[in-house]
Amino acid sequence: MAMIRIAIDCMGGDFGLPVTIPAALAFCDRQPDVRLLLTGLPDQIEARLAECGATAAQRERLTIVPASEVVTMDDKVEVALRRKKDSSMRVAAAQVRDGLADACVSAGNTGAWMAISRFVLKTLDGIDRPAIAKAIPNQAGRKTVVLDLGANVDCTAEHLLQFAILGSAMMSAVGHVERPSVGLLNIGEEAIKGNEVVKQASELLRASSLNFHGNVEGNDIYKGTVDVIVCDGFVGNVVLKASEGMARLLGGFLKEEFTRSFFSLLMASVARPVLNRFRGRVDPRRYNGASLLGLRGVVIKSHGSADAHSFEWALRDAYDAVSTGLLAKTTLAVQQLTRVAQAPGEPAVAAPLTGASATGAATTASAPASAAAAAPASTPSAATPAATLETSTHGDNA
Repeated sequence: MAMIRIAIDCMGGDFGLPVTIPAALAFCDRQPDVRLLLTGLPDQIEARLAECGATAAQRERLTIVPASEVVTMDDKVEVALRRKKDSSMRVAAAQVRDGLADACVSAGNTGAWMAISRFVLKTLDGIDRPAIAKAIPNQAGRKTVVLDLGANVDCTAEHLLQFAILGSAMMSAVGHVERPSVGLLNIGEEAIKGNEVVKQASELLRASSLNFHGNVEGNDIYKGTVDVIVCDGFVGNVVLKASEGMARLLGGFLKEEFTRSFFSLLMASVARPVLNRFRGRVDPRRYNGASLLGLRGVVIKSHGSADAHSFEWALRDAYDAVSTGLLAKTTLAVQQLTRVAQAPGEPAVAAPLTGASATGAATTASAPASAAAAAPASTPSAATPAATLETSTHGDNA
């Protein structure tokens, strides 16, 4: 049985080891074909494993990878990238780069995680900036890929076009949609609506080979109007935080109504199975974890304030990304979608993928990786319609 290897930044997030270690042990029990690489301060990790009662069977599939530094939630991108070169974050990303892990996960400082991942793994050819993407459920019974969810606050029209390519590639790879429809999030469906960047992006999308539906509004996100919705990270982050607030508001309203009287309490007991299913569907913890698309490796961002149950869902997200071949399929799709934009006679060059996913993508990546380090982009944490995201214009954690 082939083992899927996931590197975990155990020190990251609002809570660090008290969340990441229990989640790792629970996930280890759930998935017998996974091996976890725990990056961080060895003594502290070992102590937490002992405190959690890690069994011999679990320890056989756990490897502690030492790191001497920790990126805090308040660290600037420059500090995380240039001064803390042996941080648990950087060591986790390096495991993927060196082929020792198939994916890496962190709940730490979003801006730092984006910048480090981008610096260590580099971006795919034709992609300037990675974007945080998540497939979220809609009323049509399908899923809608939404990006960017906060990685890039300031974007150009060209960046939005690249996000659309990444989102389409993800939906094709994971959703098995041959030609995903793409919508540009705007304040109205009319072509004249929106700021100049959005208008320019709309023109680029119409001229591309993508299946561009046109402008969509906020209510189209959950209606399932299109398969992919594109926006800049500022807008995407606001949308998801508003969605989280609405989910909690509805939950609060239900609780108030069912506790208003004795008769209401009686009805609540009768409706409990339905309420439990509803609560499960809107529980933000189940949607924790989002992919940083556009990198040469599988990178997952967990919400910084995630608890153990929530962080385990981020690990599941990493596992699913590897098991479905997301990286190889996305890379191939990006190459196909960007090829039409290349100048005549310009060769299509792709750098090799990192991690075990590279094996499945041998035919899609052949040239050496670029040695140029990309400048870090500020990013927020990835979550779902009901989960919060951290955002920052300078890589700080909000």
